[in-house]
Amino acid sequence: MRSIRRLVLGAVTAAVVAAALPGTAAADAQYPIPSADPFYSAPGDISGLAPGTVLASRPMPNPPNFVGVSTWQLAFRSTGSEGNPIVGVTTVFVPLVKAPDGPLLSYQQIVNALGLKCAPSQALWSTDPNVVIRDAAALNAVFTRGWSVSMPDHLGPNSAYGAAKLGGQITLDGIRAAKNFEPLQLRNSPVGMGGYSGGGMATAWAAALAPSYAPELDIVGSAQGGVPMNLLKMAYMLGENTPHPVFGLALAAAIGLGREYPDRMPVSQNLTPQGTSMMNQIADSCTNDILSVGANHSAAEITANRSVFADPQGRAVVEENSVELYPGVPRAPIFEWHSPTDTLIPVEAIDSATARYCRAGTPVQTLLTPTPDHLSAALLGLPAALQWLNDRFAGLPAPSTC
Repeated sequence: MRSIRRLVLGAVTAAVVAAALPGTAAADAQYPIPSADPFYSAPGDISGLAPGTVLASRPMPNPPNFVGVSTWQLAFRSTGSEGNPIVGVTTVFVPLVKAPDGPLLSYQQIVNALGLKCAPSQALWSTDPNVVIRDAAALNAVFTRGWSVSMPDHLGPNSAYGAAKLGGQITLDGIRAAKNFEPLQLRNSPVGMGGYSGGGMATAWAAALAPSYAPELDIVGSAQGGVPMNLLKMAYMLGENTPHPVFGLALAAAIGLGREYPDRMPVSQNLTPQGTSMMNQIADSCTNDILSVGANHSAAEITANRSVFADPQGRAVVEENSVELYPGVPRAPIFEWHSPTDTLIPVEAIDSATARYCRAGTPVQTLLTPTPDHLSAALLGLPAALQWLNDRFAGLPAPSTC
């Protein structure tokens, strides 16, 4: 069980290096197949536009089983991991019965993927059982409360799985875009944020970045569950020579970081032929295929030398995407939940980060779920998280377990 907790990003040592190697099949497989839909492309030079500026909009049919809402997609100007202007996309659901400037929830979906077809803006309408997003029941309950929901493609235009800071910036700019788009009537809406696991990581980063990156947003609170708050700790915890059933997620995260930081990842090592084949197979894949290809493999199998963290640039990239190490402190209250014996993430990183927030005066309410399982904890904590957000939208004082 301990090896599961050591897994998710530890294979950065095995794949990030090879992902950036020039002139190899692995390098060719590093990026996803681009979308042919011009909605996802920049309409010229966007560098002079403010983050959150709406570049394009379109009404959409409701995804299957989504009821009582109108659906829009917004393309907007956002910022990449290294400060470059990028196009972000969010899907916004607006209840048919809502008050003008009613609550807006930014919901960061769990997306463990390298293919653009896996992003919410596409997967919500997919009929592929390996791609489809099954959030309709929970979100329909939210819509009955009169809350609008922004669901950003928080992995960005290259599906950079593992680039957590990027997810926070895209989340905040997706909120800005929803507020800026007048037909939605959200300009003065109070904002809540929520997400679990990878979606919780984007949420936690958005909360931490908001005071400096988007200080104008009226964020009443963020509900963040099962957050991998320190990717470096997860990397060092990996049993590098031990095959594991979900090794594919680690390899995918490494590839994603290589996409965002192509000039800063070390290139002193190389993939084995087996590693090259695995990278080629998953470079445009969603979760199930990534898990299938990587199942019961290890870092030892795909590289000859796994000491990437000896390189200061590679180490710095992982540290920059570990929210525990980010010095900024969320200004808005936090509801945080996780299993105290989570077998997938380093719980001590969560404890360290929330303790620092408490010392800085941010109200933090922690809920420990009675399960050792990472995914079941998501469901067990969800009702309390939604009630906590409801109370923040109602203006009630935020409780704290600090």
